[in-house]
Amino acid sequence: MRTLLLTAGLLVGLSPMCMAGQVYKWVDAQGVTHFGSQPPQGTEATTVIKSAAPPAGKPPAPPSGGAIGDQKAIDQDVKKQIAEQEAQLKVFCEQARTNLAQLQNNPRLREEVEGEMRRLTDEERSQRIDETRKQIEEHCQ
Repeated sequence: MRTLLLTAGLLVGLSPMCMAGQVYKWVDAQGVTHFGSQPPQGTEATTVIKSAAPPAGKPPAPPSGGAIGDQKAIDQDVKKQIAEQEAQLKVFCEQARTNLAQLQNNPRLREEVEGEMRRLTDEERSQRIDETRKQIEEHCQ
């Protein structure tokens, strides 16, 4: 009876490993990294985890610490990428807020166009203020 329960427990415990499929990784147009079981159409995806059938004639081996270590490494890579993206977004938001303050507080702004300095008109200035506010609303919290 114990042997039957032990065998049933091992089969249930190992069944998710047999059903694991391929995992794909890709980066979308906004630079966000995605993972999924289906590769997207029109973008290049790399295979992160390949499904492998157990070799014929051998019983499946019990799970080892190696697979868990690989998953931890993948998790750390993903967390690192997310942290880098958040840092880039933070720099973008700070720059956008600085630009908005410059646009709002300085009515006599100049820009360099083809090596020559020219003053922004009031319409151009107000248009840039609106664009900058829109970017801050969309990307910064």
